[in-house]
Amino acid sequence: MGDDGALTTDTILDGRITLRQLRSGHRVGHDAVLLAAAAPATCRKAVDLGAGVGAAGLAFLARAGEAHLVAVELAPELAELARENIALNAMQARARVVTGDVALLGRPKGPPEPEADGADLVLMNPPYNAVSTHQTSPGARRALAHMADDDLLAVWVTAAYRCLMPGGHLCLIHRPGALAAILAALGGRFGAAEIIPVHPRPDAPAVRLLVRAVKGRRTAPAVLPGLVLADADGVPTAAAARLLRAGEGL
Repeated sequence: MGDDGALTTDTILDGRITLRQLRSGHRVGHDAVLLAAAAPATCRKAVDLGAGVGAAGLAFLARAGEAHLVAVELAPELAELARENIALNAMQARARVVTGDVALLGRPKGPPEPEADGADLVLMNPPYNAVSTHQTSPGARRALAHMADDDLLAVWVTAAYRCLMPGGHLCLIHRPGALAAILAALGGRFGAAEIIPVHPRPDAPAVRLLVRAVKGRRTAPAVLPGLVLADADGVPTAAAARLLRAGEGL
């Protein structure tokens, strides 16, 4: 890990992706890599909503060698770091960053890209704490990454729907408590949802849900076998190592 005042230089995927990120506030963790692992590597035109410093999108590009990415980030400081990270990982020919509001994507007065109905994959790690039920973090950037209005999830899913072509894939990661809100947001827009619980230990409740769904499908959702990150002694499982270190798909 490197040190440059307010910034650090870190790596994910066993060093294959280098990331410059803020020392304080929201930091890249397992969520971004798991989200990238959940995405089909056959997709070619990807959009990363709320991209932060670009971790999920870059992890996906590392596995999907022919894909291209538009990363959307509202905070200018994080968007600039995402651009820097794209360059650090020599991905300039395959990725670009749009600084803008997710809610405006695919609208006439929104940014020109990502274009409506143009992507076959949307990655989404939305703010996951409802403002009405959680105390806001004292750090403004951390709050922006973690706090959400009660209807923000639906706004993001709707934006993903506008960005995706028919049959395109939405992949998101969220907390288990949001399952009802996720299914409600998907309703009428996405189907064939696959819900994959993520457990820290074999006997522990899930701490995250990975959800994959397809635009325009009407197939009922299915709960798939869960992913366990570590055994009872805290040793990473082989499945977790394949995703978090080797960069394989889920």
